[in-house]
Amino acid sequence: MTAPSLAGFLRASRAATRPEDVGLRGTSRRRVPGLRREEVAMLADVSVDYYIRLEQGRETGPSARVLDRLADALDLDDDGRGHLYRLAGLAPRPRADLSPRHVDPHLLRLMDSWAGTPALIVNAAYDVLACNVLGDALFCGFPVSRNLLEKVFLDPDSRGFYADWWSAAENSVAGLRLSEGRAPDHPRIRSLIDRLLRDSPEFARLWEQNRARGKRSEVKGFVHPTVGAMTLRMHTFDIAEAPGRQLLCYQAEPGGPSAEALGLLGTLSARMPPSTRLS
Repeated sequence: MTAPSLAGFLRASRAATRPEDVGLRGTSRRRVPGLRREEVAMLADVSVDYYIRLEQGRETGPSARVLDRLADALDLDDDGRGHLYRLAGLAPRPRADLSPRHVDPHLLRLMDSWAGTPALIVNAAYDVLACNVLGDALFCGFPVSRNLLEKVFLDPDSRGFYADWWSAAENSVAGLRLSEGRAPDHPRIRSLIDRLLRDSPEFARLWEQNRARGKRSEVKGFVHPTVGAMTLRMHTFDIAEAPGRQLLCYQAEPGGPSAEALGLLGTLSARMPPSTRLS
């Protein structure tokens, strides 16, 4: 896209942004609709001259950090943020959805309907925001922490729970490294990394390898304390309406011993209330 396209989008977005939407006081004496250029510059922490050059098409290479600040200053939603990046010739950086704990109730009902499929919803820090009954039972009610990284590295039973603990550890750290790259300044991700670096030498060793890879379809082995060994395929789905969140589902090969063990676990957990939600 050309610089004038970026300039036009900035002007239109500024005109459409109400001062009160970004924490400024609106007055009836304003001579321009929306925000003033000086206000956008202040909110985005850039110089007024630099912002004017952007709106006039004389500045063509804003950095991703500047674009993030402009998107916040102009109160852009995810679609607007992505469009701003594309106009500047960059790919939008995914935002880590870590603050709100609310999970779409329609998605929760869908998870509850999967009586034979363990399912979890996690955020970019791998906090488990919700799970169905079988998902909660698979992870034994998360006795130590409802965070998958802390489950791996801080739960003393994890080495017996994961059939290949080291593989689970490597994949978990690589996923967290990817999340950290997408949201390097997010306090929740930072605090999780700091705690694991302090409390787990194995995490610190893997963190130093600096590998980044997101969750994907893979086969995982579990040794459940109640029903024994299971080999399950994990499928990972991005939740479009909540960027940064993922739906994790686990399935057993039909007719095999893992399916029998999962079925037994489902029977034992059937009396539990549906969908464990976190507040």
